[in-house]
Amino acid sequence: MTCRIATVQMEAVPGDVDANVARITHLVHDAAAGGADLVLFPEAAVTGYDDRAFAGPLPDLTASGWRSPVQDAVDRTGVTAVVNSALERDGCRALSDVIFTPGREPLAAYDKQHLHDSERAVFTPGDHGASFVLNGLRFALSVCYDANFPEHAAAAVQGGADVYLNSGAYFPGGEHRRDLHYAARALDNGMYVVFSGLIGAPHAFIGGSAVFDPIGRRIAAVAPGDDLAFADLDADVIAETRRQQRMWADHRDELGPDRHLGTLGTSGVAL
Repeated sequence: MTCRIATVQMEAVPGDVDANVARITHLVHDAAAGGADLVLFPEAAVTGYDDRAFAGPLPDLTASGWRSPVQDAVDRTGVTAVVNSALERDGCRALSDVIFTPGREPLAAYDKQHLHDSERAVFTPGDHGASFVLNGLRFALSVCYDANFPEHAAAAVQGGADVYLNSGAYFPGGEHRRDLHYAARALDNGMYVVFSGLIGAPHAFIGGSAVFDPIGRRIAAVAPGDDLAFADLDADVIAETRRQQRMWADHRDELGPDRHLGTLGTSGVAL
């Protein structure tokens, strides 16, 4: 079983929902032209990642104005799209992954669970994980900071995930941490990790959209600029990696109490 995925790198204009939606729909068509079954977009792709945009009126799923063009593109192409946006829903604000599937109503499937700094004053954290199956592979959802926490990806794998999708927005200087986290989540869990990142305004976001294989190697990446990259995700590769990589099979749930050895003296003997 395989699934061809496209990961997007794009600039989202802060507060300009119409312009961002137009770009999203264009990229859905580009993903289809490249043979993708699924396309992943960055964090806050609809609204832009900006405090002023977050503080103002936010899209919701009852307003067709912003979601209809995306749904139309998905219906026309047959590509499933995971689009992240700041959303107003049920009286709360959240950074939400919305799944657009051909022939179905858009579904707000997952809210970012780990909120960072100023986000906590605006958004409500999600209270559950979420996953879906496409082409026989199970995809788990996450947003940016979620991937910094190994237990988040581990919980996804325990729930049966084969692929960990992450929509993000990294600030300048975050390159090393970004790439290390995604490669580690892949290696730790024997799964593909797909990251889609913002570039540009208003914080000079650095992108880095890429796909990592189940042993943490980057197998696809978007060059600097507004574009997308493709990768074929293969269930057989996951199964073989997990067969060879014995960490999960050899994992011990109970390691016993920690033994405190006291302070070592200069002789190397505990005192």
